[in-house]
Amino acid sequence: MVVLYAFGASAADTKPTLASEVEYGKYLVENLGGCVDCHTPTLDDGSPDKTQWLKGTMLDFQPTHPIPHWKAMSPDITPSGHKWKKWGEAGFITFLETAKWPDGDTADPPMPAFHLHERDAKAIVEYLKTLK
Repeated sequence: MVVLYAFGASAADTKPTLASEVEYGKYLVENLGGCVDCHTPTLDDGSPDKTQWLKGTMLDFQPTHPIPHWKAMSPDITPSGHKWKKWGEAGFITFLETAKWPDGDTADPPMPAFHLHERDAKAIVEYLKTLK
């Protein structure tokens, strides 16, 4: 199991001064978290499809050997997605802080086990709430 302490103190120390938590969350999602890489489909030129921003997609990579529970598709992480409807804002914050959903389940590979600081998790959720 891979555990990433992705944003911890280093993000708080290096983040730019931003006007709002939404902007800070957007900064984390787009620049540090890698969320877009797996949760947004790409266009033929390899750029993210902004019309399907964080709506989930078939992953363009696969393991070279069998990995139990590997998911070939990433979920929609916007408020219109299944996970958001099931767990809501609080569930996403819990997941980003603990790498576990409210029922104790973890995400299947290749999703890394993030353990974010509360401020970072809340900022990401504030940003996700702005997406349709």
